[in-house]
Amino acid sequence: MSTRFTGIKLGPPIEVFALQKSFIDDTDENKVNLAIGAYRTNEGKPWVLPVVKKVEKLLAADDLQNHEYLPVLGLEAFSEAATSMLLGANSPVIAQGRAFGIQSLSGTGALRVAAEFLSRILHYDTFYYSKPSWDYVLIENHRLVFTNGGFKNACEYTYWNEKTRNIDLEGMLNDLKDAPENAVIVLHACAHNPTGCDPTLEQWGKIADLIQEKRLFPLFDSAYQGFASGDLDKDACAVRMFAERGIEFICTQSFAKNFGLYNERVGNIVFVLADTKELIQTKSQITLIIRGMYSNPPNHGARIVSTVMRNPELFEEWRDHIRTMSSRIKQMRVGLHQRLLKLGTPGIWDHIIQQIGMFSYTGLTERQVQHLKEHYHIYMLRSGRINMCGLNESNLDYVANAIDETIKLFPQTQSDCTC
Repeated sequence: MSTRFTGIKLGPPIEVFALQKSFIDDTDENKVNLAIGAYRTNEGKPWVLPVVKKVEKLLAADDLQNHEYLPVLGLEAFSEAATSMLLGANSPVIAQGRAFGIQSLSGTGALRVAAEFLSRILHYDTFYYSKPSWDYVLIENHRLVFTNGGFKNACEYTYWNEKTRNIDLEGMLNDLKDAPENAVIVLHACAHNPTGCDPTLEQWGKIADLIQEKRLFPLFDSAYQGFASGDLDKDACAVRMFAERGIEFICTQSFAKNFGLYNERVGNIVFVLADTKELIQTKSQITLIIRGMYSNPPNHGARIVSTVMRNPELFEEWRDHIRTMSSRIKQMRVGLHQRLLKLGTPGIWDHIIQQIGMFSYTGLTERQVQHLKEHYHIYMLRSGRINMCGLNESNLDYVANAIDETIKLFPQTQSDCTC
């Protein structure tokens, strides 16, 4: 029997999930997973937040809960709470009715809906994303999402300085100066993935100045609010700065990391408009996009988040959880940094403690990464990005020694730079 499914090219593997499978299949007792972007306890285990367990029990016992469809735009109580968390409880933009939220399928789903709205409804065709960006090396996911959403021109802006292992702000601004009017600029609200390097408030001001001057359209990707620094307000500073300046933008939110709800796909899309004249029309077009894409979002995770955020006692308990997670990550940064210095590991390692959030862009070369996997069973992305949550008191010495020995065996050369 003949088939029409012929001549299909094999797509490249999604590196992080391929590594996850390899790690699971690995039988070595010393194996370490620094690849997958999920929080782990000091025992190396996933953590279901206690406040999430508590709310799930409350919801299960509530006879008013059911499994009926949500509206196309999702659970309104959730979107209102999420938008308030992002922009601030006393946000003038919210008070003026110029901001609203739409529930989505986590952060990736939010980006996909936003991309289609910007390309099909506003007719924008060019977007810029950071170099490097999310899922760097095989597939940059921002590029994949936006091109699938209808954008024709995908451009990169400089972000990482290999020599200083920090932000190349001058290079970034120079690239954005060349962007055409209405180009969409994808910005990471905090804890930039994969580098872990964020602009200072002063640098954010310069970025905002250029975006206003060039009439560019900013889209924030906010996947780590609260999870990055342990402070919800601090992690939202850049977004709130743009709102205070009267800049129109979209911000996509994910609650995978800060609530530990990875597989519940809890996300929100925040629209900030200059006035309320086009609000109803905007919502109507988003409704049609979502209806034709996935119809409506799931209830369970959004109900958990909205319940927590609307209850002061539960909200404070959750804030304590995110402080716990961010604090452990910071401790692992300090621990790895201290060990590499003590070993006299070649290179500069201060960037490990200067970066923020879950990820660290180590500067390790692809050859070094390969050696760490093959000889030490330590798994990380080929770009050298590691998840700090994969480190714990039991494996810190092992990982530091492995990095030290690998760098001495395969010294980095100028041609190895990932810049």
